Amino acid sequence: MFEILNAPPVDPFRAPLLDSHWPTLVILAAYLLFVLKVGRQLMEHRMPFDLRGVIKVYNIVQVLYNGVMLVGVGDQSFYFMLKTYDLRCIVNLPLDHEWKNTERWLTYSYFINKFLDLLDTVFFVLRKKHRHLSFLHIFHHAFMPYFCFLYIRFHGHGGHGFFLCFFNVLVHVLMYTYYYVSSVRRDGQAKVWFKQYITIVQLAQFVIILVHCIYTLRQPDCNASRAVPVYGGLVAITFIALFTNFYIKAYIMPKKKTSKRKVQ
Repeated sequence: MFEILNAPPVDPFRAPLLDSHWPTLVILAAYLLFVLKVGRQLMEHRMPFDLRGVIKVYNIVQVLYNGVMLVGVGDQSFYFMLKTYDLRCIVNLPLDHEWKNTERWLTYSYFINKFLDLLDTVFFVLRKKHRHLSFLHIFHHAFMPYFCFLYIRFHGHGGHGFFLCFFNVLVHVLMYTYYYVSSVRRDGQAKVWFKQYITIVQLAQFVIILVHCIYTLRQPDCNASRAVPVYGGLVAITFIALFTNFYIKAYIMPKKKTSKRKVQ
């Protein structure tokens, strides 16, 4: 087991946080410790922080960061890279391919963004928005950075994971645009009618990813590693179940309770 984890990365490309498991694991351990215990204790006898200005800036940064990854400038974008792949069987570009460094930097940029996403939860704790600290939220944010690290270390940059990244980046642009708009709207109406559709879009991305994983596995002439679509499919199924459960509890069950009250 330890020999497998300590195996050298398949791609010799070096960048911060990629040389060892420990930096990512330490960051995630500190994140979970703060979110589940230390942060709550710290805020127990304090008033919530007013972070509206900080969060507006954060949302803008997320929109710009993900927007640049999505459409970028010239060849520096997920959109461009997807055009270089055969979507029926997405394999990593050879190490000497002319677009290899683009593939590397986009994959690495996506990986780093997963750490930036952790601030979502930190803001909830500092604002004492404990009802937003669901299992889905914490699991999703803690899972993605290490999952990305393992993917890069044992599979390399790009490849089948690019399909997942493309849709996830697109969802992030929509999601953080909504967060920014709702933060500047005083009437709160945008939050009421549009929020559930963000969840639907998040759910839809995992359905699309699952379908693509199954489609890839059914290609008899595909030389890509079968482990990636298998694990990708399992991850997609897990998040489909979690997001469906969240959607039912957040949007369907409250409507049923409201309808019963009206009847009574």
